[in-house]
Amino acid sequence: MRILLLGSTGYLGGHVAERLRALPGVRLLRGGRAPVDDHRIDLATITADALAEQLGRAAPDAVVNCAGTVTGTALNLAGVNSRGPAVLCQALRTASPSARLVHLGSAAEYGPRGVGERTAEDAPARPTALYGATKLAGTLAVLEARIDALVLRVTDPVGPGAPPAGLPGRLTAELSRAVARTPHGTVRVGDLSARQDFVDVRDVAQAVALALALPGRLPRLLNIGSGRAAPARDLARGLADAAGFTGDVEETLGQAGRPTAAPWQCSDVTAAEWELGWRPRFTLRESLAALWASDGDPRPAPAAGSRGTSVP
Repeated sequence: MRILLLGSTGYLGGHVAERLRALPGVRLLRGGRAPVDDHRIDLATITADALAEQLGRAAPDAVVNCAGTVTGTALNLAGVNSRGPAVLCQALRTASPSARLVHLGSAAEYGPRGVGERTAEDAPARPTALYGATKLAGTLAVLEARIDALVLRVTDPVGPGAPPAGLPGRLTAELSRAVARTPHGTVRVGDLSARQDFVDVRDVAQAVALALALPGRLPRLLNIGSGRAAPARDLARGLADAAGFTGDVEETLGQAGRPTAAPWQCSDVTAAEWELGWRPRFTLRESLAALWASDGDPRPAPAAGSRGTSVP
């Protein structure tokens, strides 16, 4: 099977690439802007005709789209998260109409949910932030395309290689600096009152592999998450335990010293279990231990006079 992977240099894409390379009979092709990519493809700017030409040369049996961005200007977010999937679907229909597309969406597309709610795929998507809105536009482009395509709507990924844009990666970096000092001191974090659905990035990669391998038509949209809402404080404490951190994790509360309104995220993953035979394998504690083992080597101590570090 020839698989074209877009966004292989990103967090999710890197783990997906590792998982797909381990599959027997797979020829993995990489598309993106990096010099190491087999096909130079920038979904934010490429035309549908030019992409169709690239697809014709690659001749993929399947395409996985991990390309996306969580930061940047509105134009950048829309270009990568919204325009990119739409162009990809149009080009696939022209050049590789029989190829299966697996597109990674985001649970941010659902928007705020009620406390205690497990969000199923048929729940209305009402994002209130630009990132979620642009990801939703990309998902809708895939869902409405007349090709063999499905969207895996991923919750908050955690595990080895977590980027600094999210709490797991930021906190790992700060703890790494803190444990290099004696005593360990204080690591400052933001409000940790949120409850989030943390899913191991390796479990996400396994879901992609299953979605590619199963024959026949699959549902157009499947949630991929842990299926439980874990307090962000559990993540912070778990990382501190993995690091052997003996200092203080100081939380910045909201106005008047009170926590902000606690957001809630918990995806119903029953459909993915039923349709893909998939279920999360790693606990949050195991994910955090793997993250620290991969990325938490202590760095040189900061200059004298620094009493603590901050995580926004």
